[in-house]
Amino acid sequence: MTIQRMDNVLIVVDDLDAVIAFFVELGMELEGRAPIEGRWVERVIGLDDVRQDIAMLRTPDGHGRIELASFRRPKAIRAEPVNAPANTLGMRRVMFAVDDIEDLVARLRAHGAELVGELAQYEDSFRLCYVRGPEGIIVGLAEQLT
Repeated sequence: MTIQRMDNVLIVVDDLDAVIAFFVELGMELEGRAPIEGRWVERVIGLDDVRQDIAMLRTPDGHGRIELASFRRPKAIRAEPVNAPANTLGMRRVMFAVDDIEDLVARLRAHGAELVGELAQYEDSFRLCYVRGPEGIIVGLAEQLT
């Protein structure tokens, strides 16, 4: 066997509180939050003199997690362009299955989220959209219809 499961996805952010609030509104549960520093983390991530705050959020089914990290030292480096289009190389989004996509988009707008494109329907199966949240984080939402 090569892997057991996917444990989490890391997103580096500046405003940890705003991004936590966004993902909690999405329906994730905050598992915990802690400062991280020391030689062990420096060895793992390959940076010196690391001081960061992390938060771990869990999906309602308990299987998926997102880890948020806010670096106090060294300062985070912003990728360019800030609001990169969907065809930019690298990880572009995290996708979630949702119950009521229109209600959720309206609630996320209160946290600064905007639609990347538009809410669209794929055949009779799904309603889908991409939402850009705080710090340019792109979240895909999919409501199954059938």
